[in-house]
Amino acid sequence: MSLNLERLRVLDAVAATGSVAGAAAALHVTTSAVSQQLARLERETGQELTERHGRGLRLTPAGALLAGHAAELLAHAERVEASLAEHRGAVAGPLRVAAFATAARGLLPPVLRDLRGRHPALEPALAEMEPHEALPLLRRGELDVAVVQDWAADPLAVGEGLARRDLLDDRFDVAVPAEHRAAARAEIAVAELADEVWIGWSRGQICHDWLLGTLRGIGAEPRVAHTASEHSTQLALVAAGLGIAVLPRLGRDVVPPGVRLVPIAPAAVRRVFAVWRATTSSRPAIGAALTALEQAAAQLQAAEGRAEAAQGRATAA
Repeated sequence: MSLNLERLRVLDAVAATGSVAGAAAALHVTTSAVSQQLARLERETGQELTERHGRGLRLTPAGALLAGHAAELLAHAERVEASLAEHRGAVAGPLRVAAFATAARGLLPPVLRDLRGRHPALEPALAEMEPHEALPLLRRGELDVAVVQDWAADPLAVGEGLARRDLLDDRFDVAVPAEHRAAARAEIAVAELADEVWIGWSRGQICHDWLLGTLRGIGAEPRVAHTASEHSTQLALVAAGLGIAVLPRLGRDVVPPGVRLVPIAPAAVRRVFAVWRATTSSRPAIGAALTALEQAAAQLQAAEGRAEAAQGRATAA
């Protein structure tokens, strides 16, 4: 019996999503294509792998058994492909990268430019998405590298089979109107701003949850009057005197007139790191992407250090 890897990938997607429609969406194919591949896989194995369950579909015992091995077989095939790519040594082919919004804006452009310049045969493509969207796609092989974020007090569950590499620590500042009582401060604690009207991120975003959790952790019920996903929108609302906001330094928009940025003390820092499937670690394209990400992150951190030193000298003067 010879098992087709593409059909095993379809079965794996059905097992992971629980339906033909879910598998079709995950694999970006039609539901009829999924059904056809399942039917062919049943002919190859000589066993029924799925059965009707209400209006949906579920795996038979044989299907569940094969699905349990499918992930292992696919991972093995991926390791073989990565080893062959390593032996060939060419940094080439598609490279699918995902990053959350501020990393997509503040970190990835120089990375993609560097990769394109150094490796003309490489085909990098960037998709902006939050970590909770990127990780399932990464595990299913629809992405090659994801740039994600978390907080030390709320670590992101990466899960088995994925490798990670730390890139940078991203600090946050408070954005206040120029006439605000904290505008001239060298730094300020979030606790001192507990009673303020806040401008936050949209619900479901990691930074939104961090702001609510931080304020509630000091016994304050957050007064979030406005929410926006874009930093430029948040800064415009601050400039209009409608509240204050906490903003990361990575990928920050130009600060409009009438807004001051005050560092948070103790420092509020999120961790930015890259994750990829461990089975692809030997792929030259993965290594090239990680190197480019590390170099760009180091340059950003060095620039931030220089800016802080210059600000310190200006304050002392």
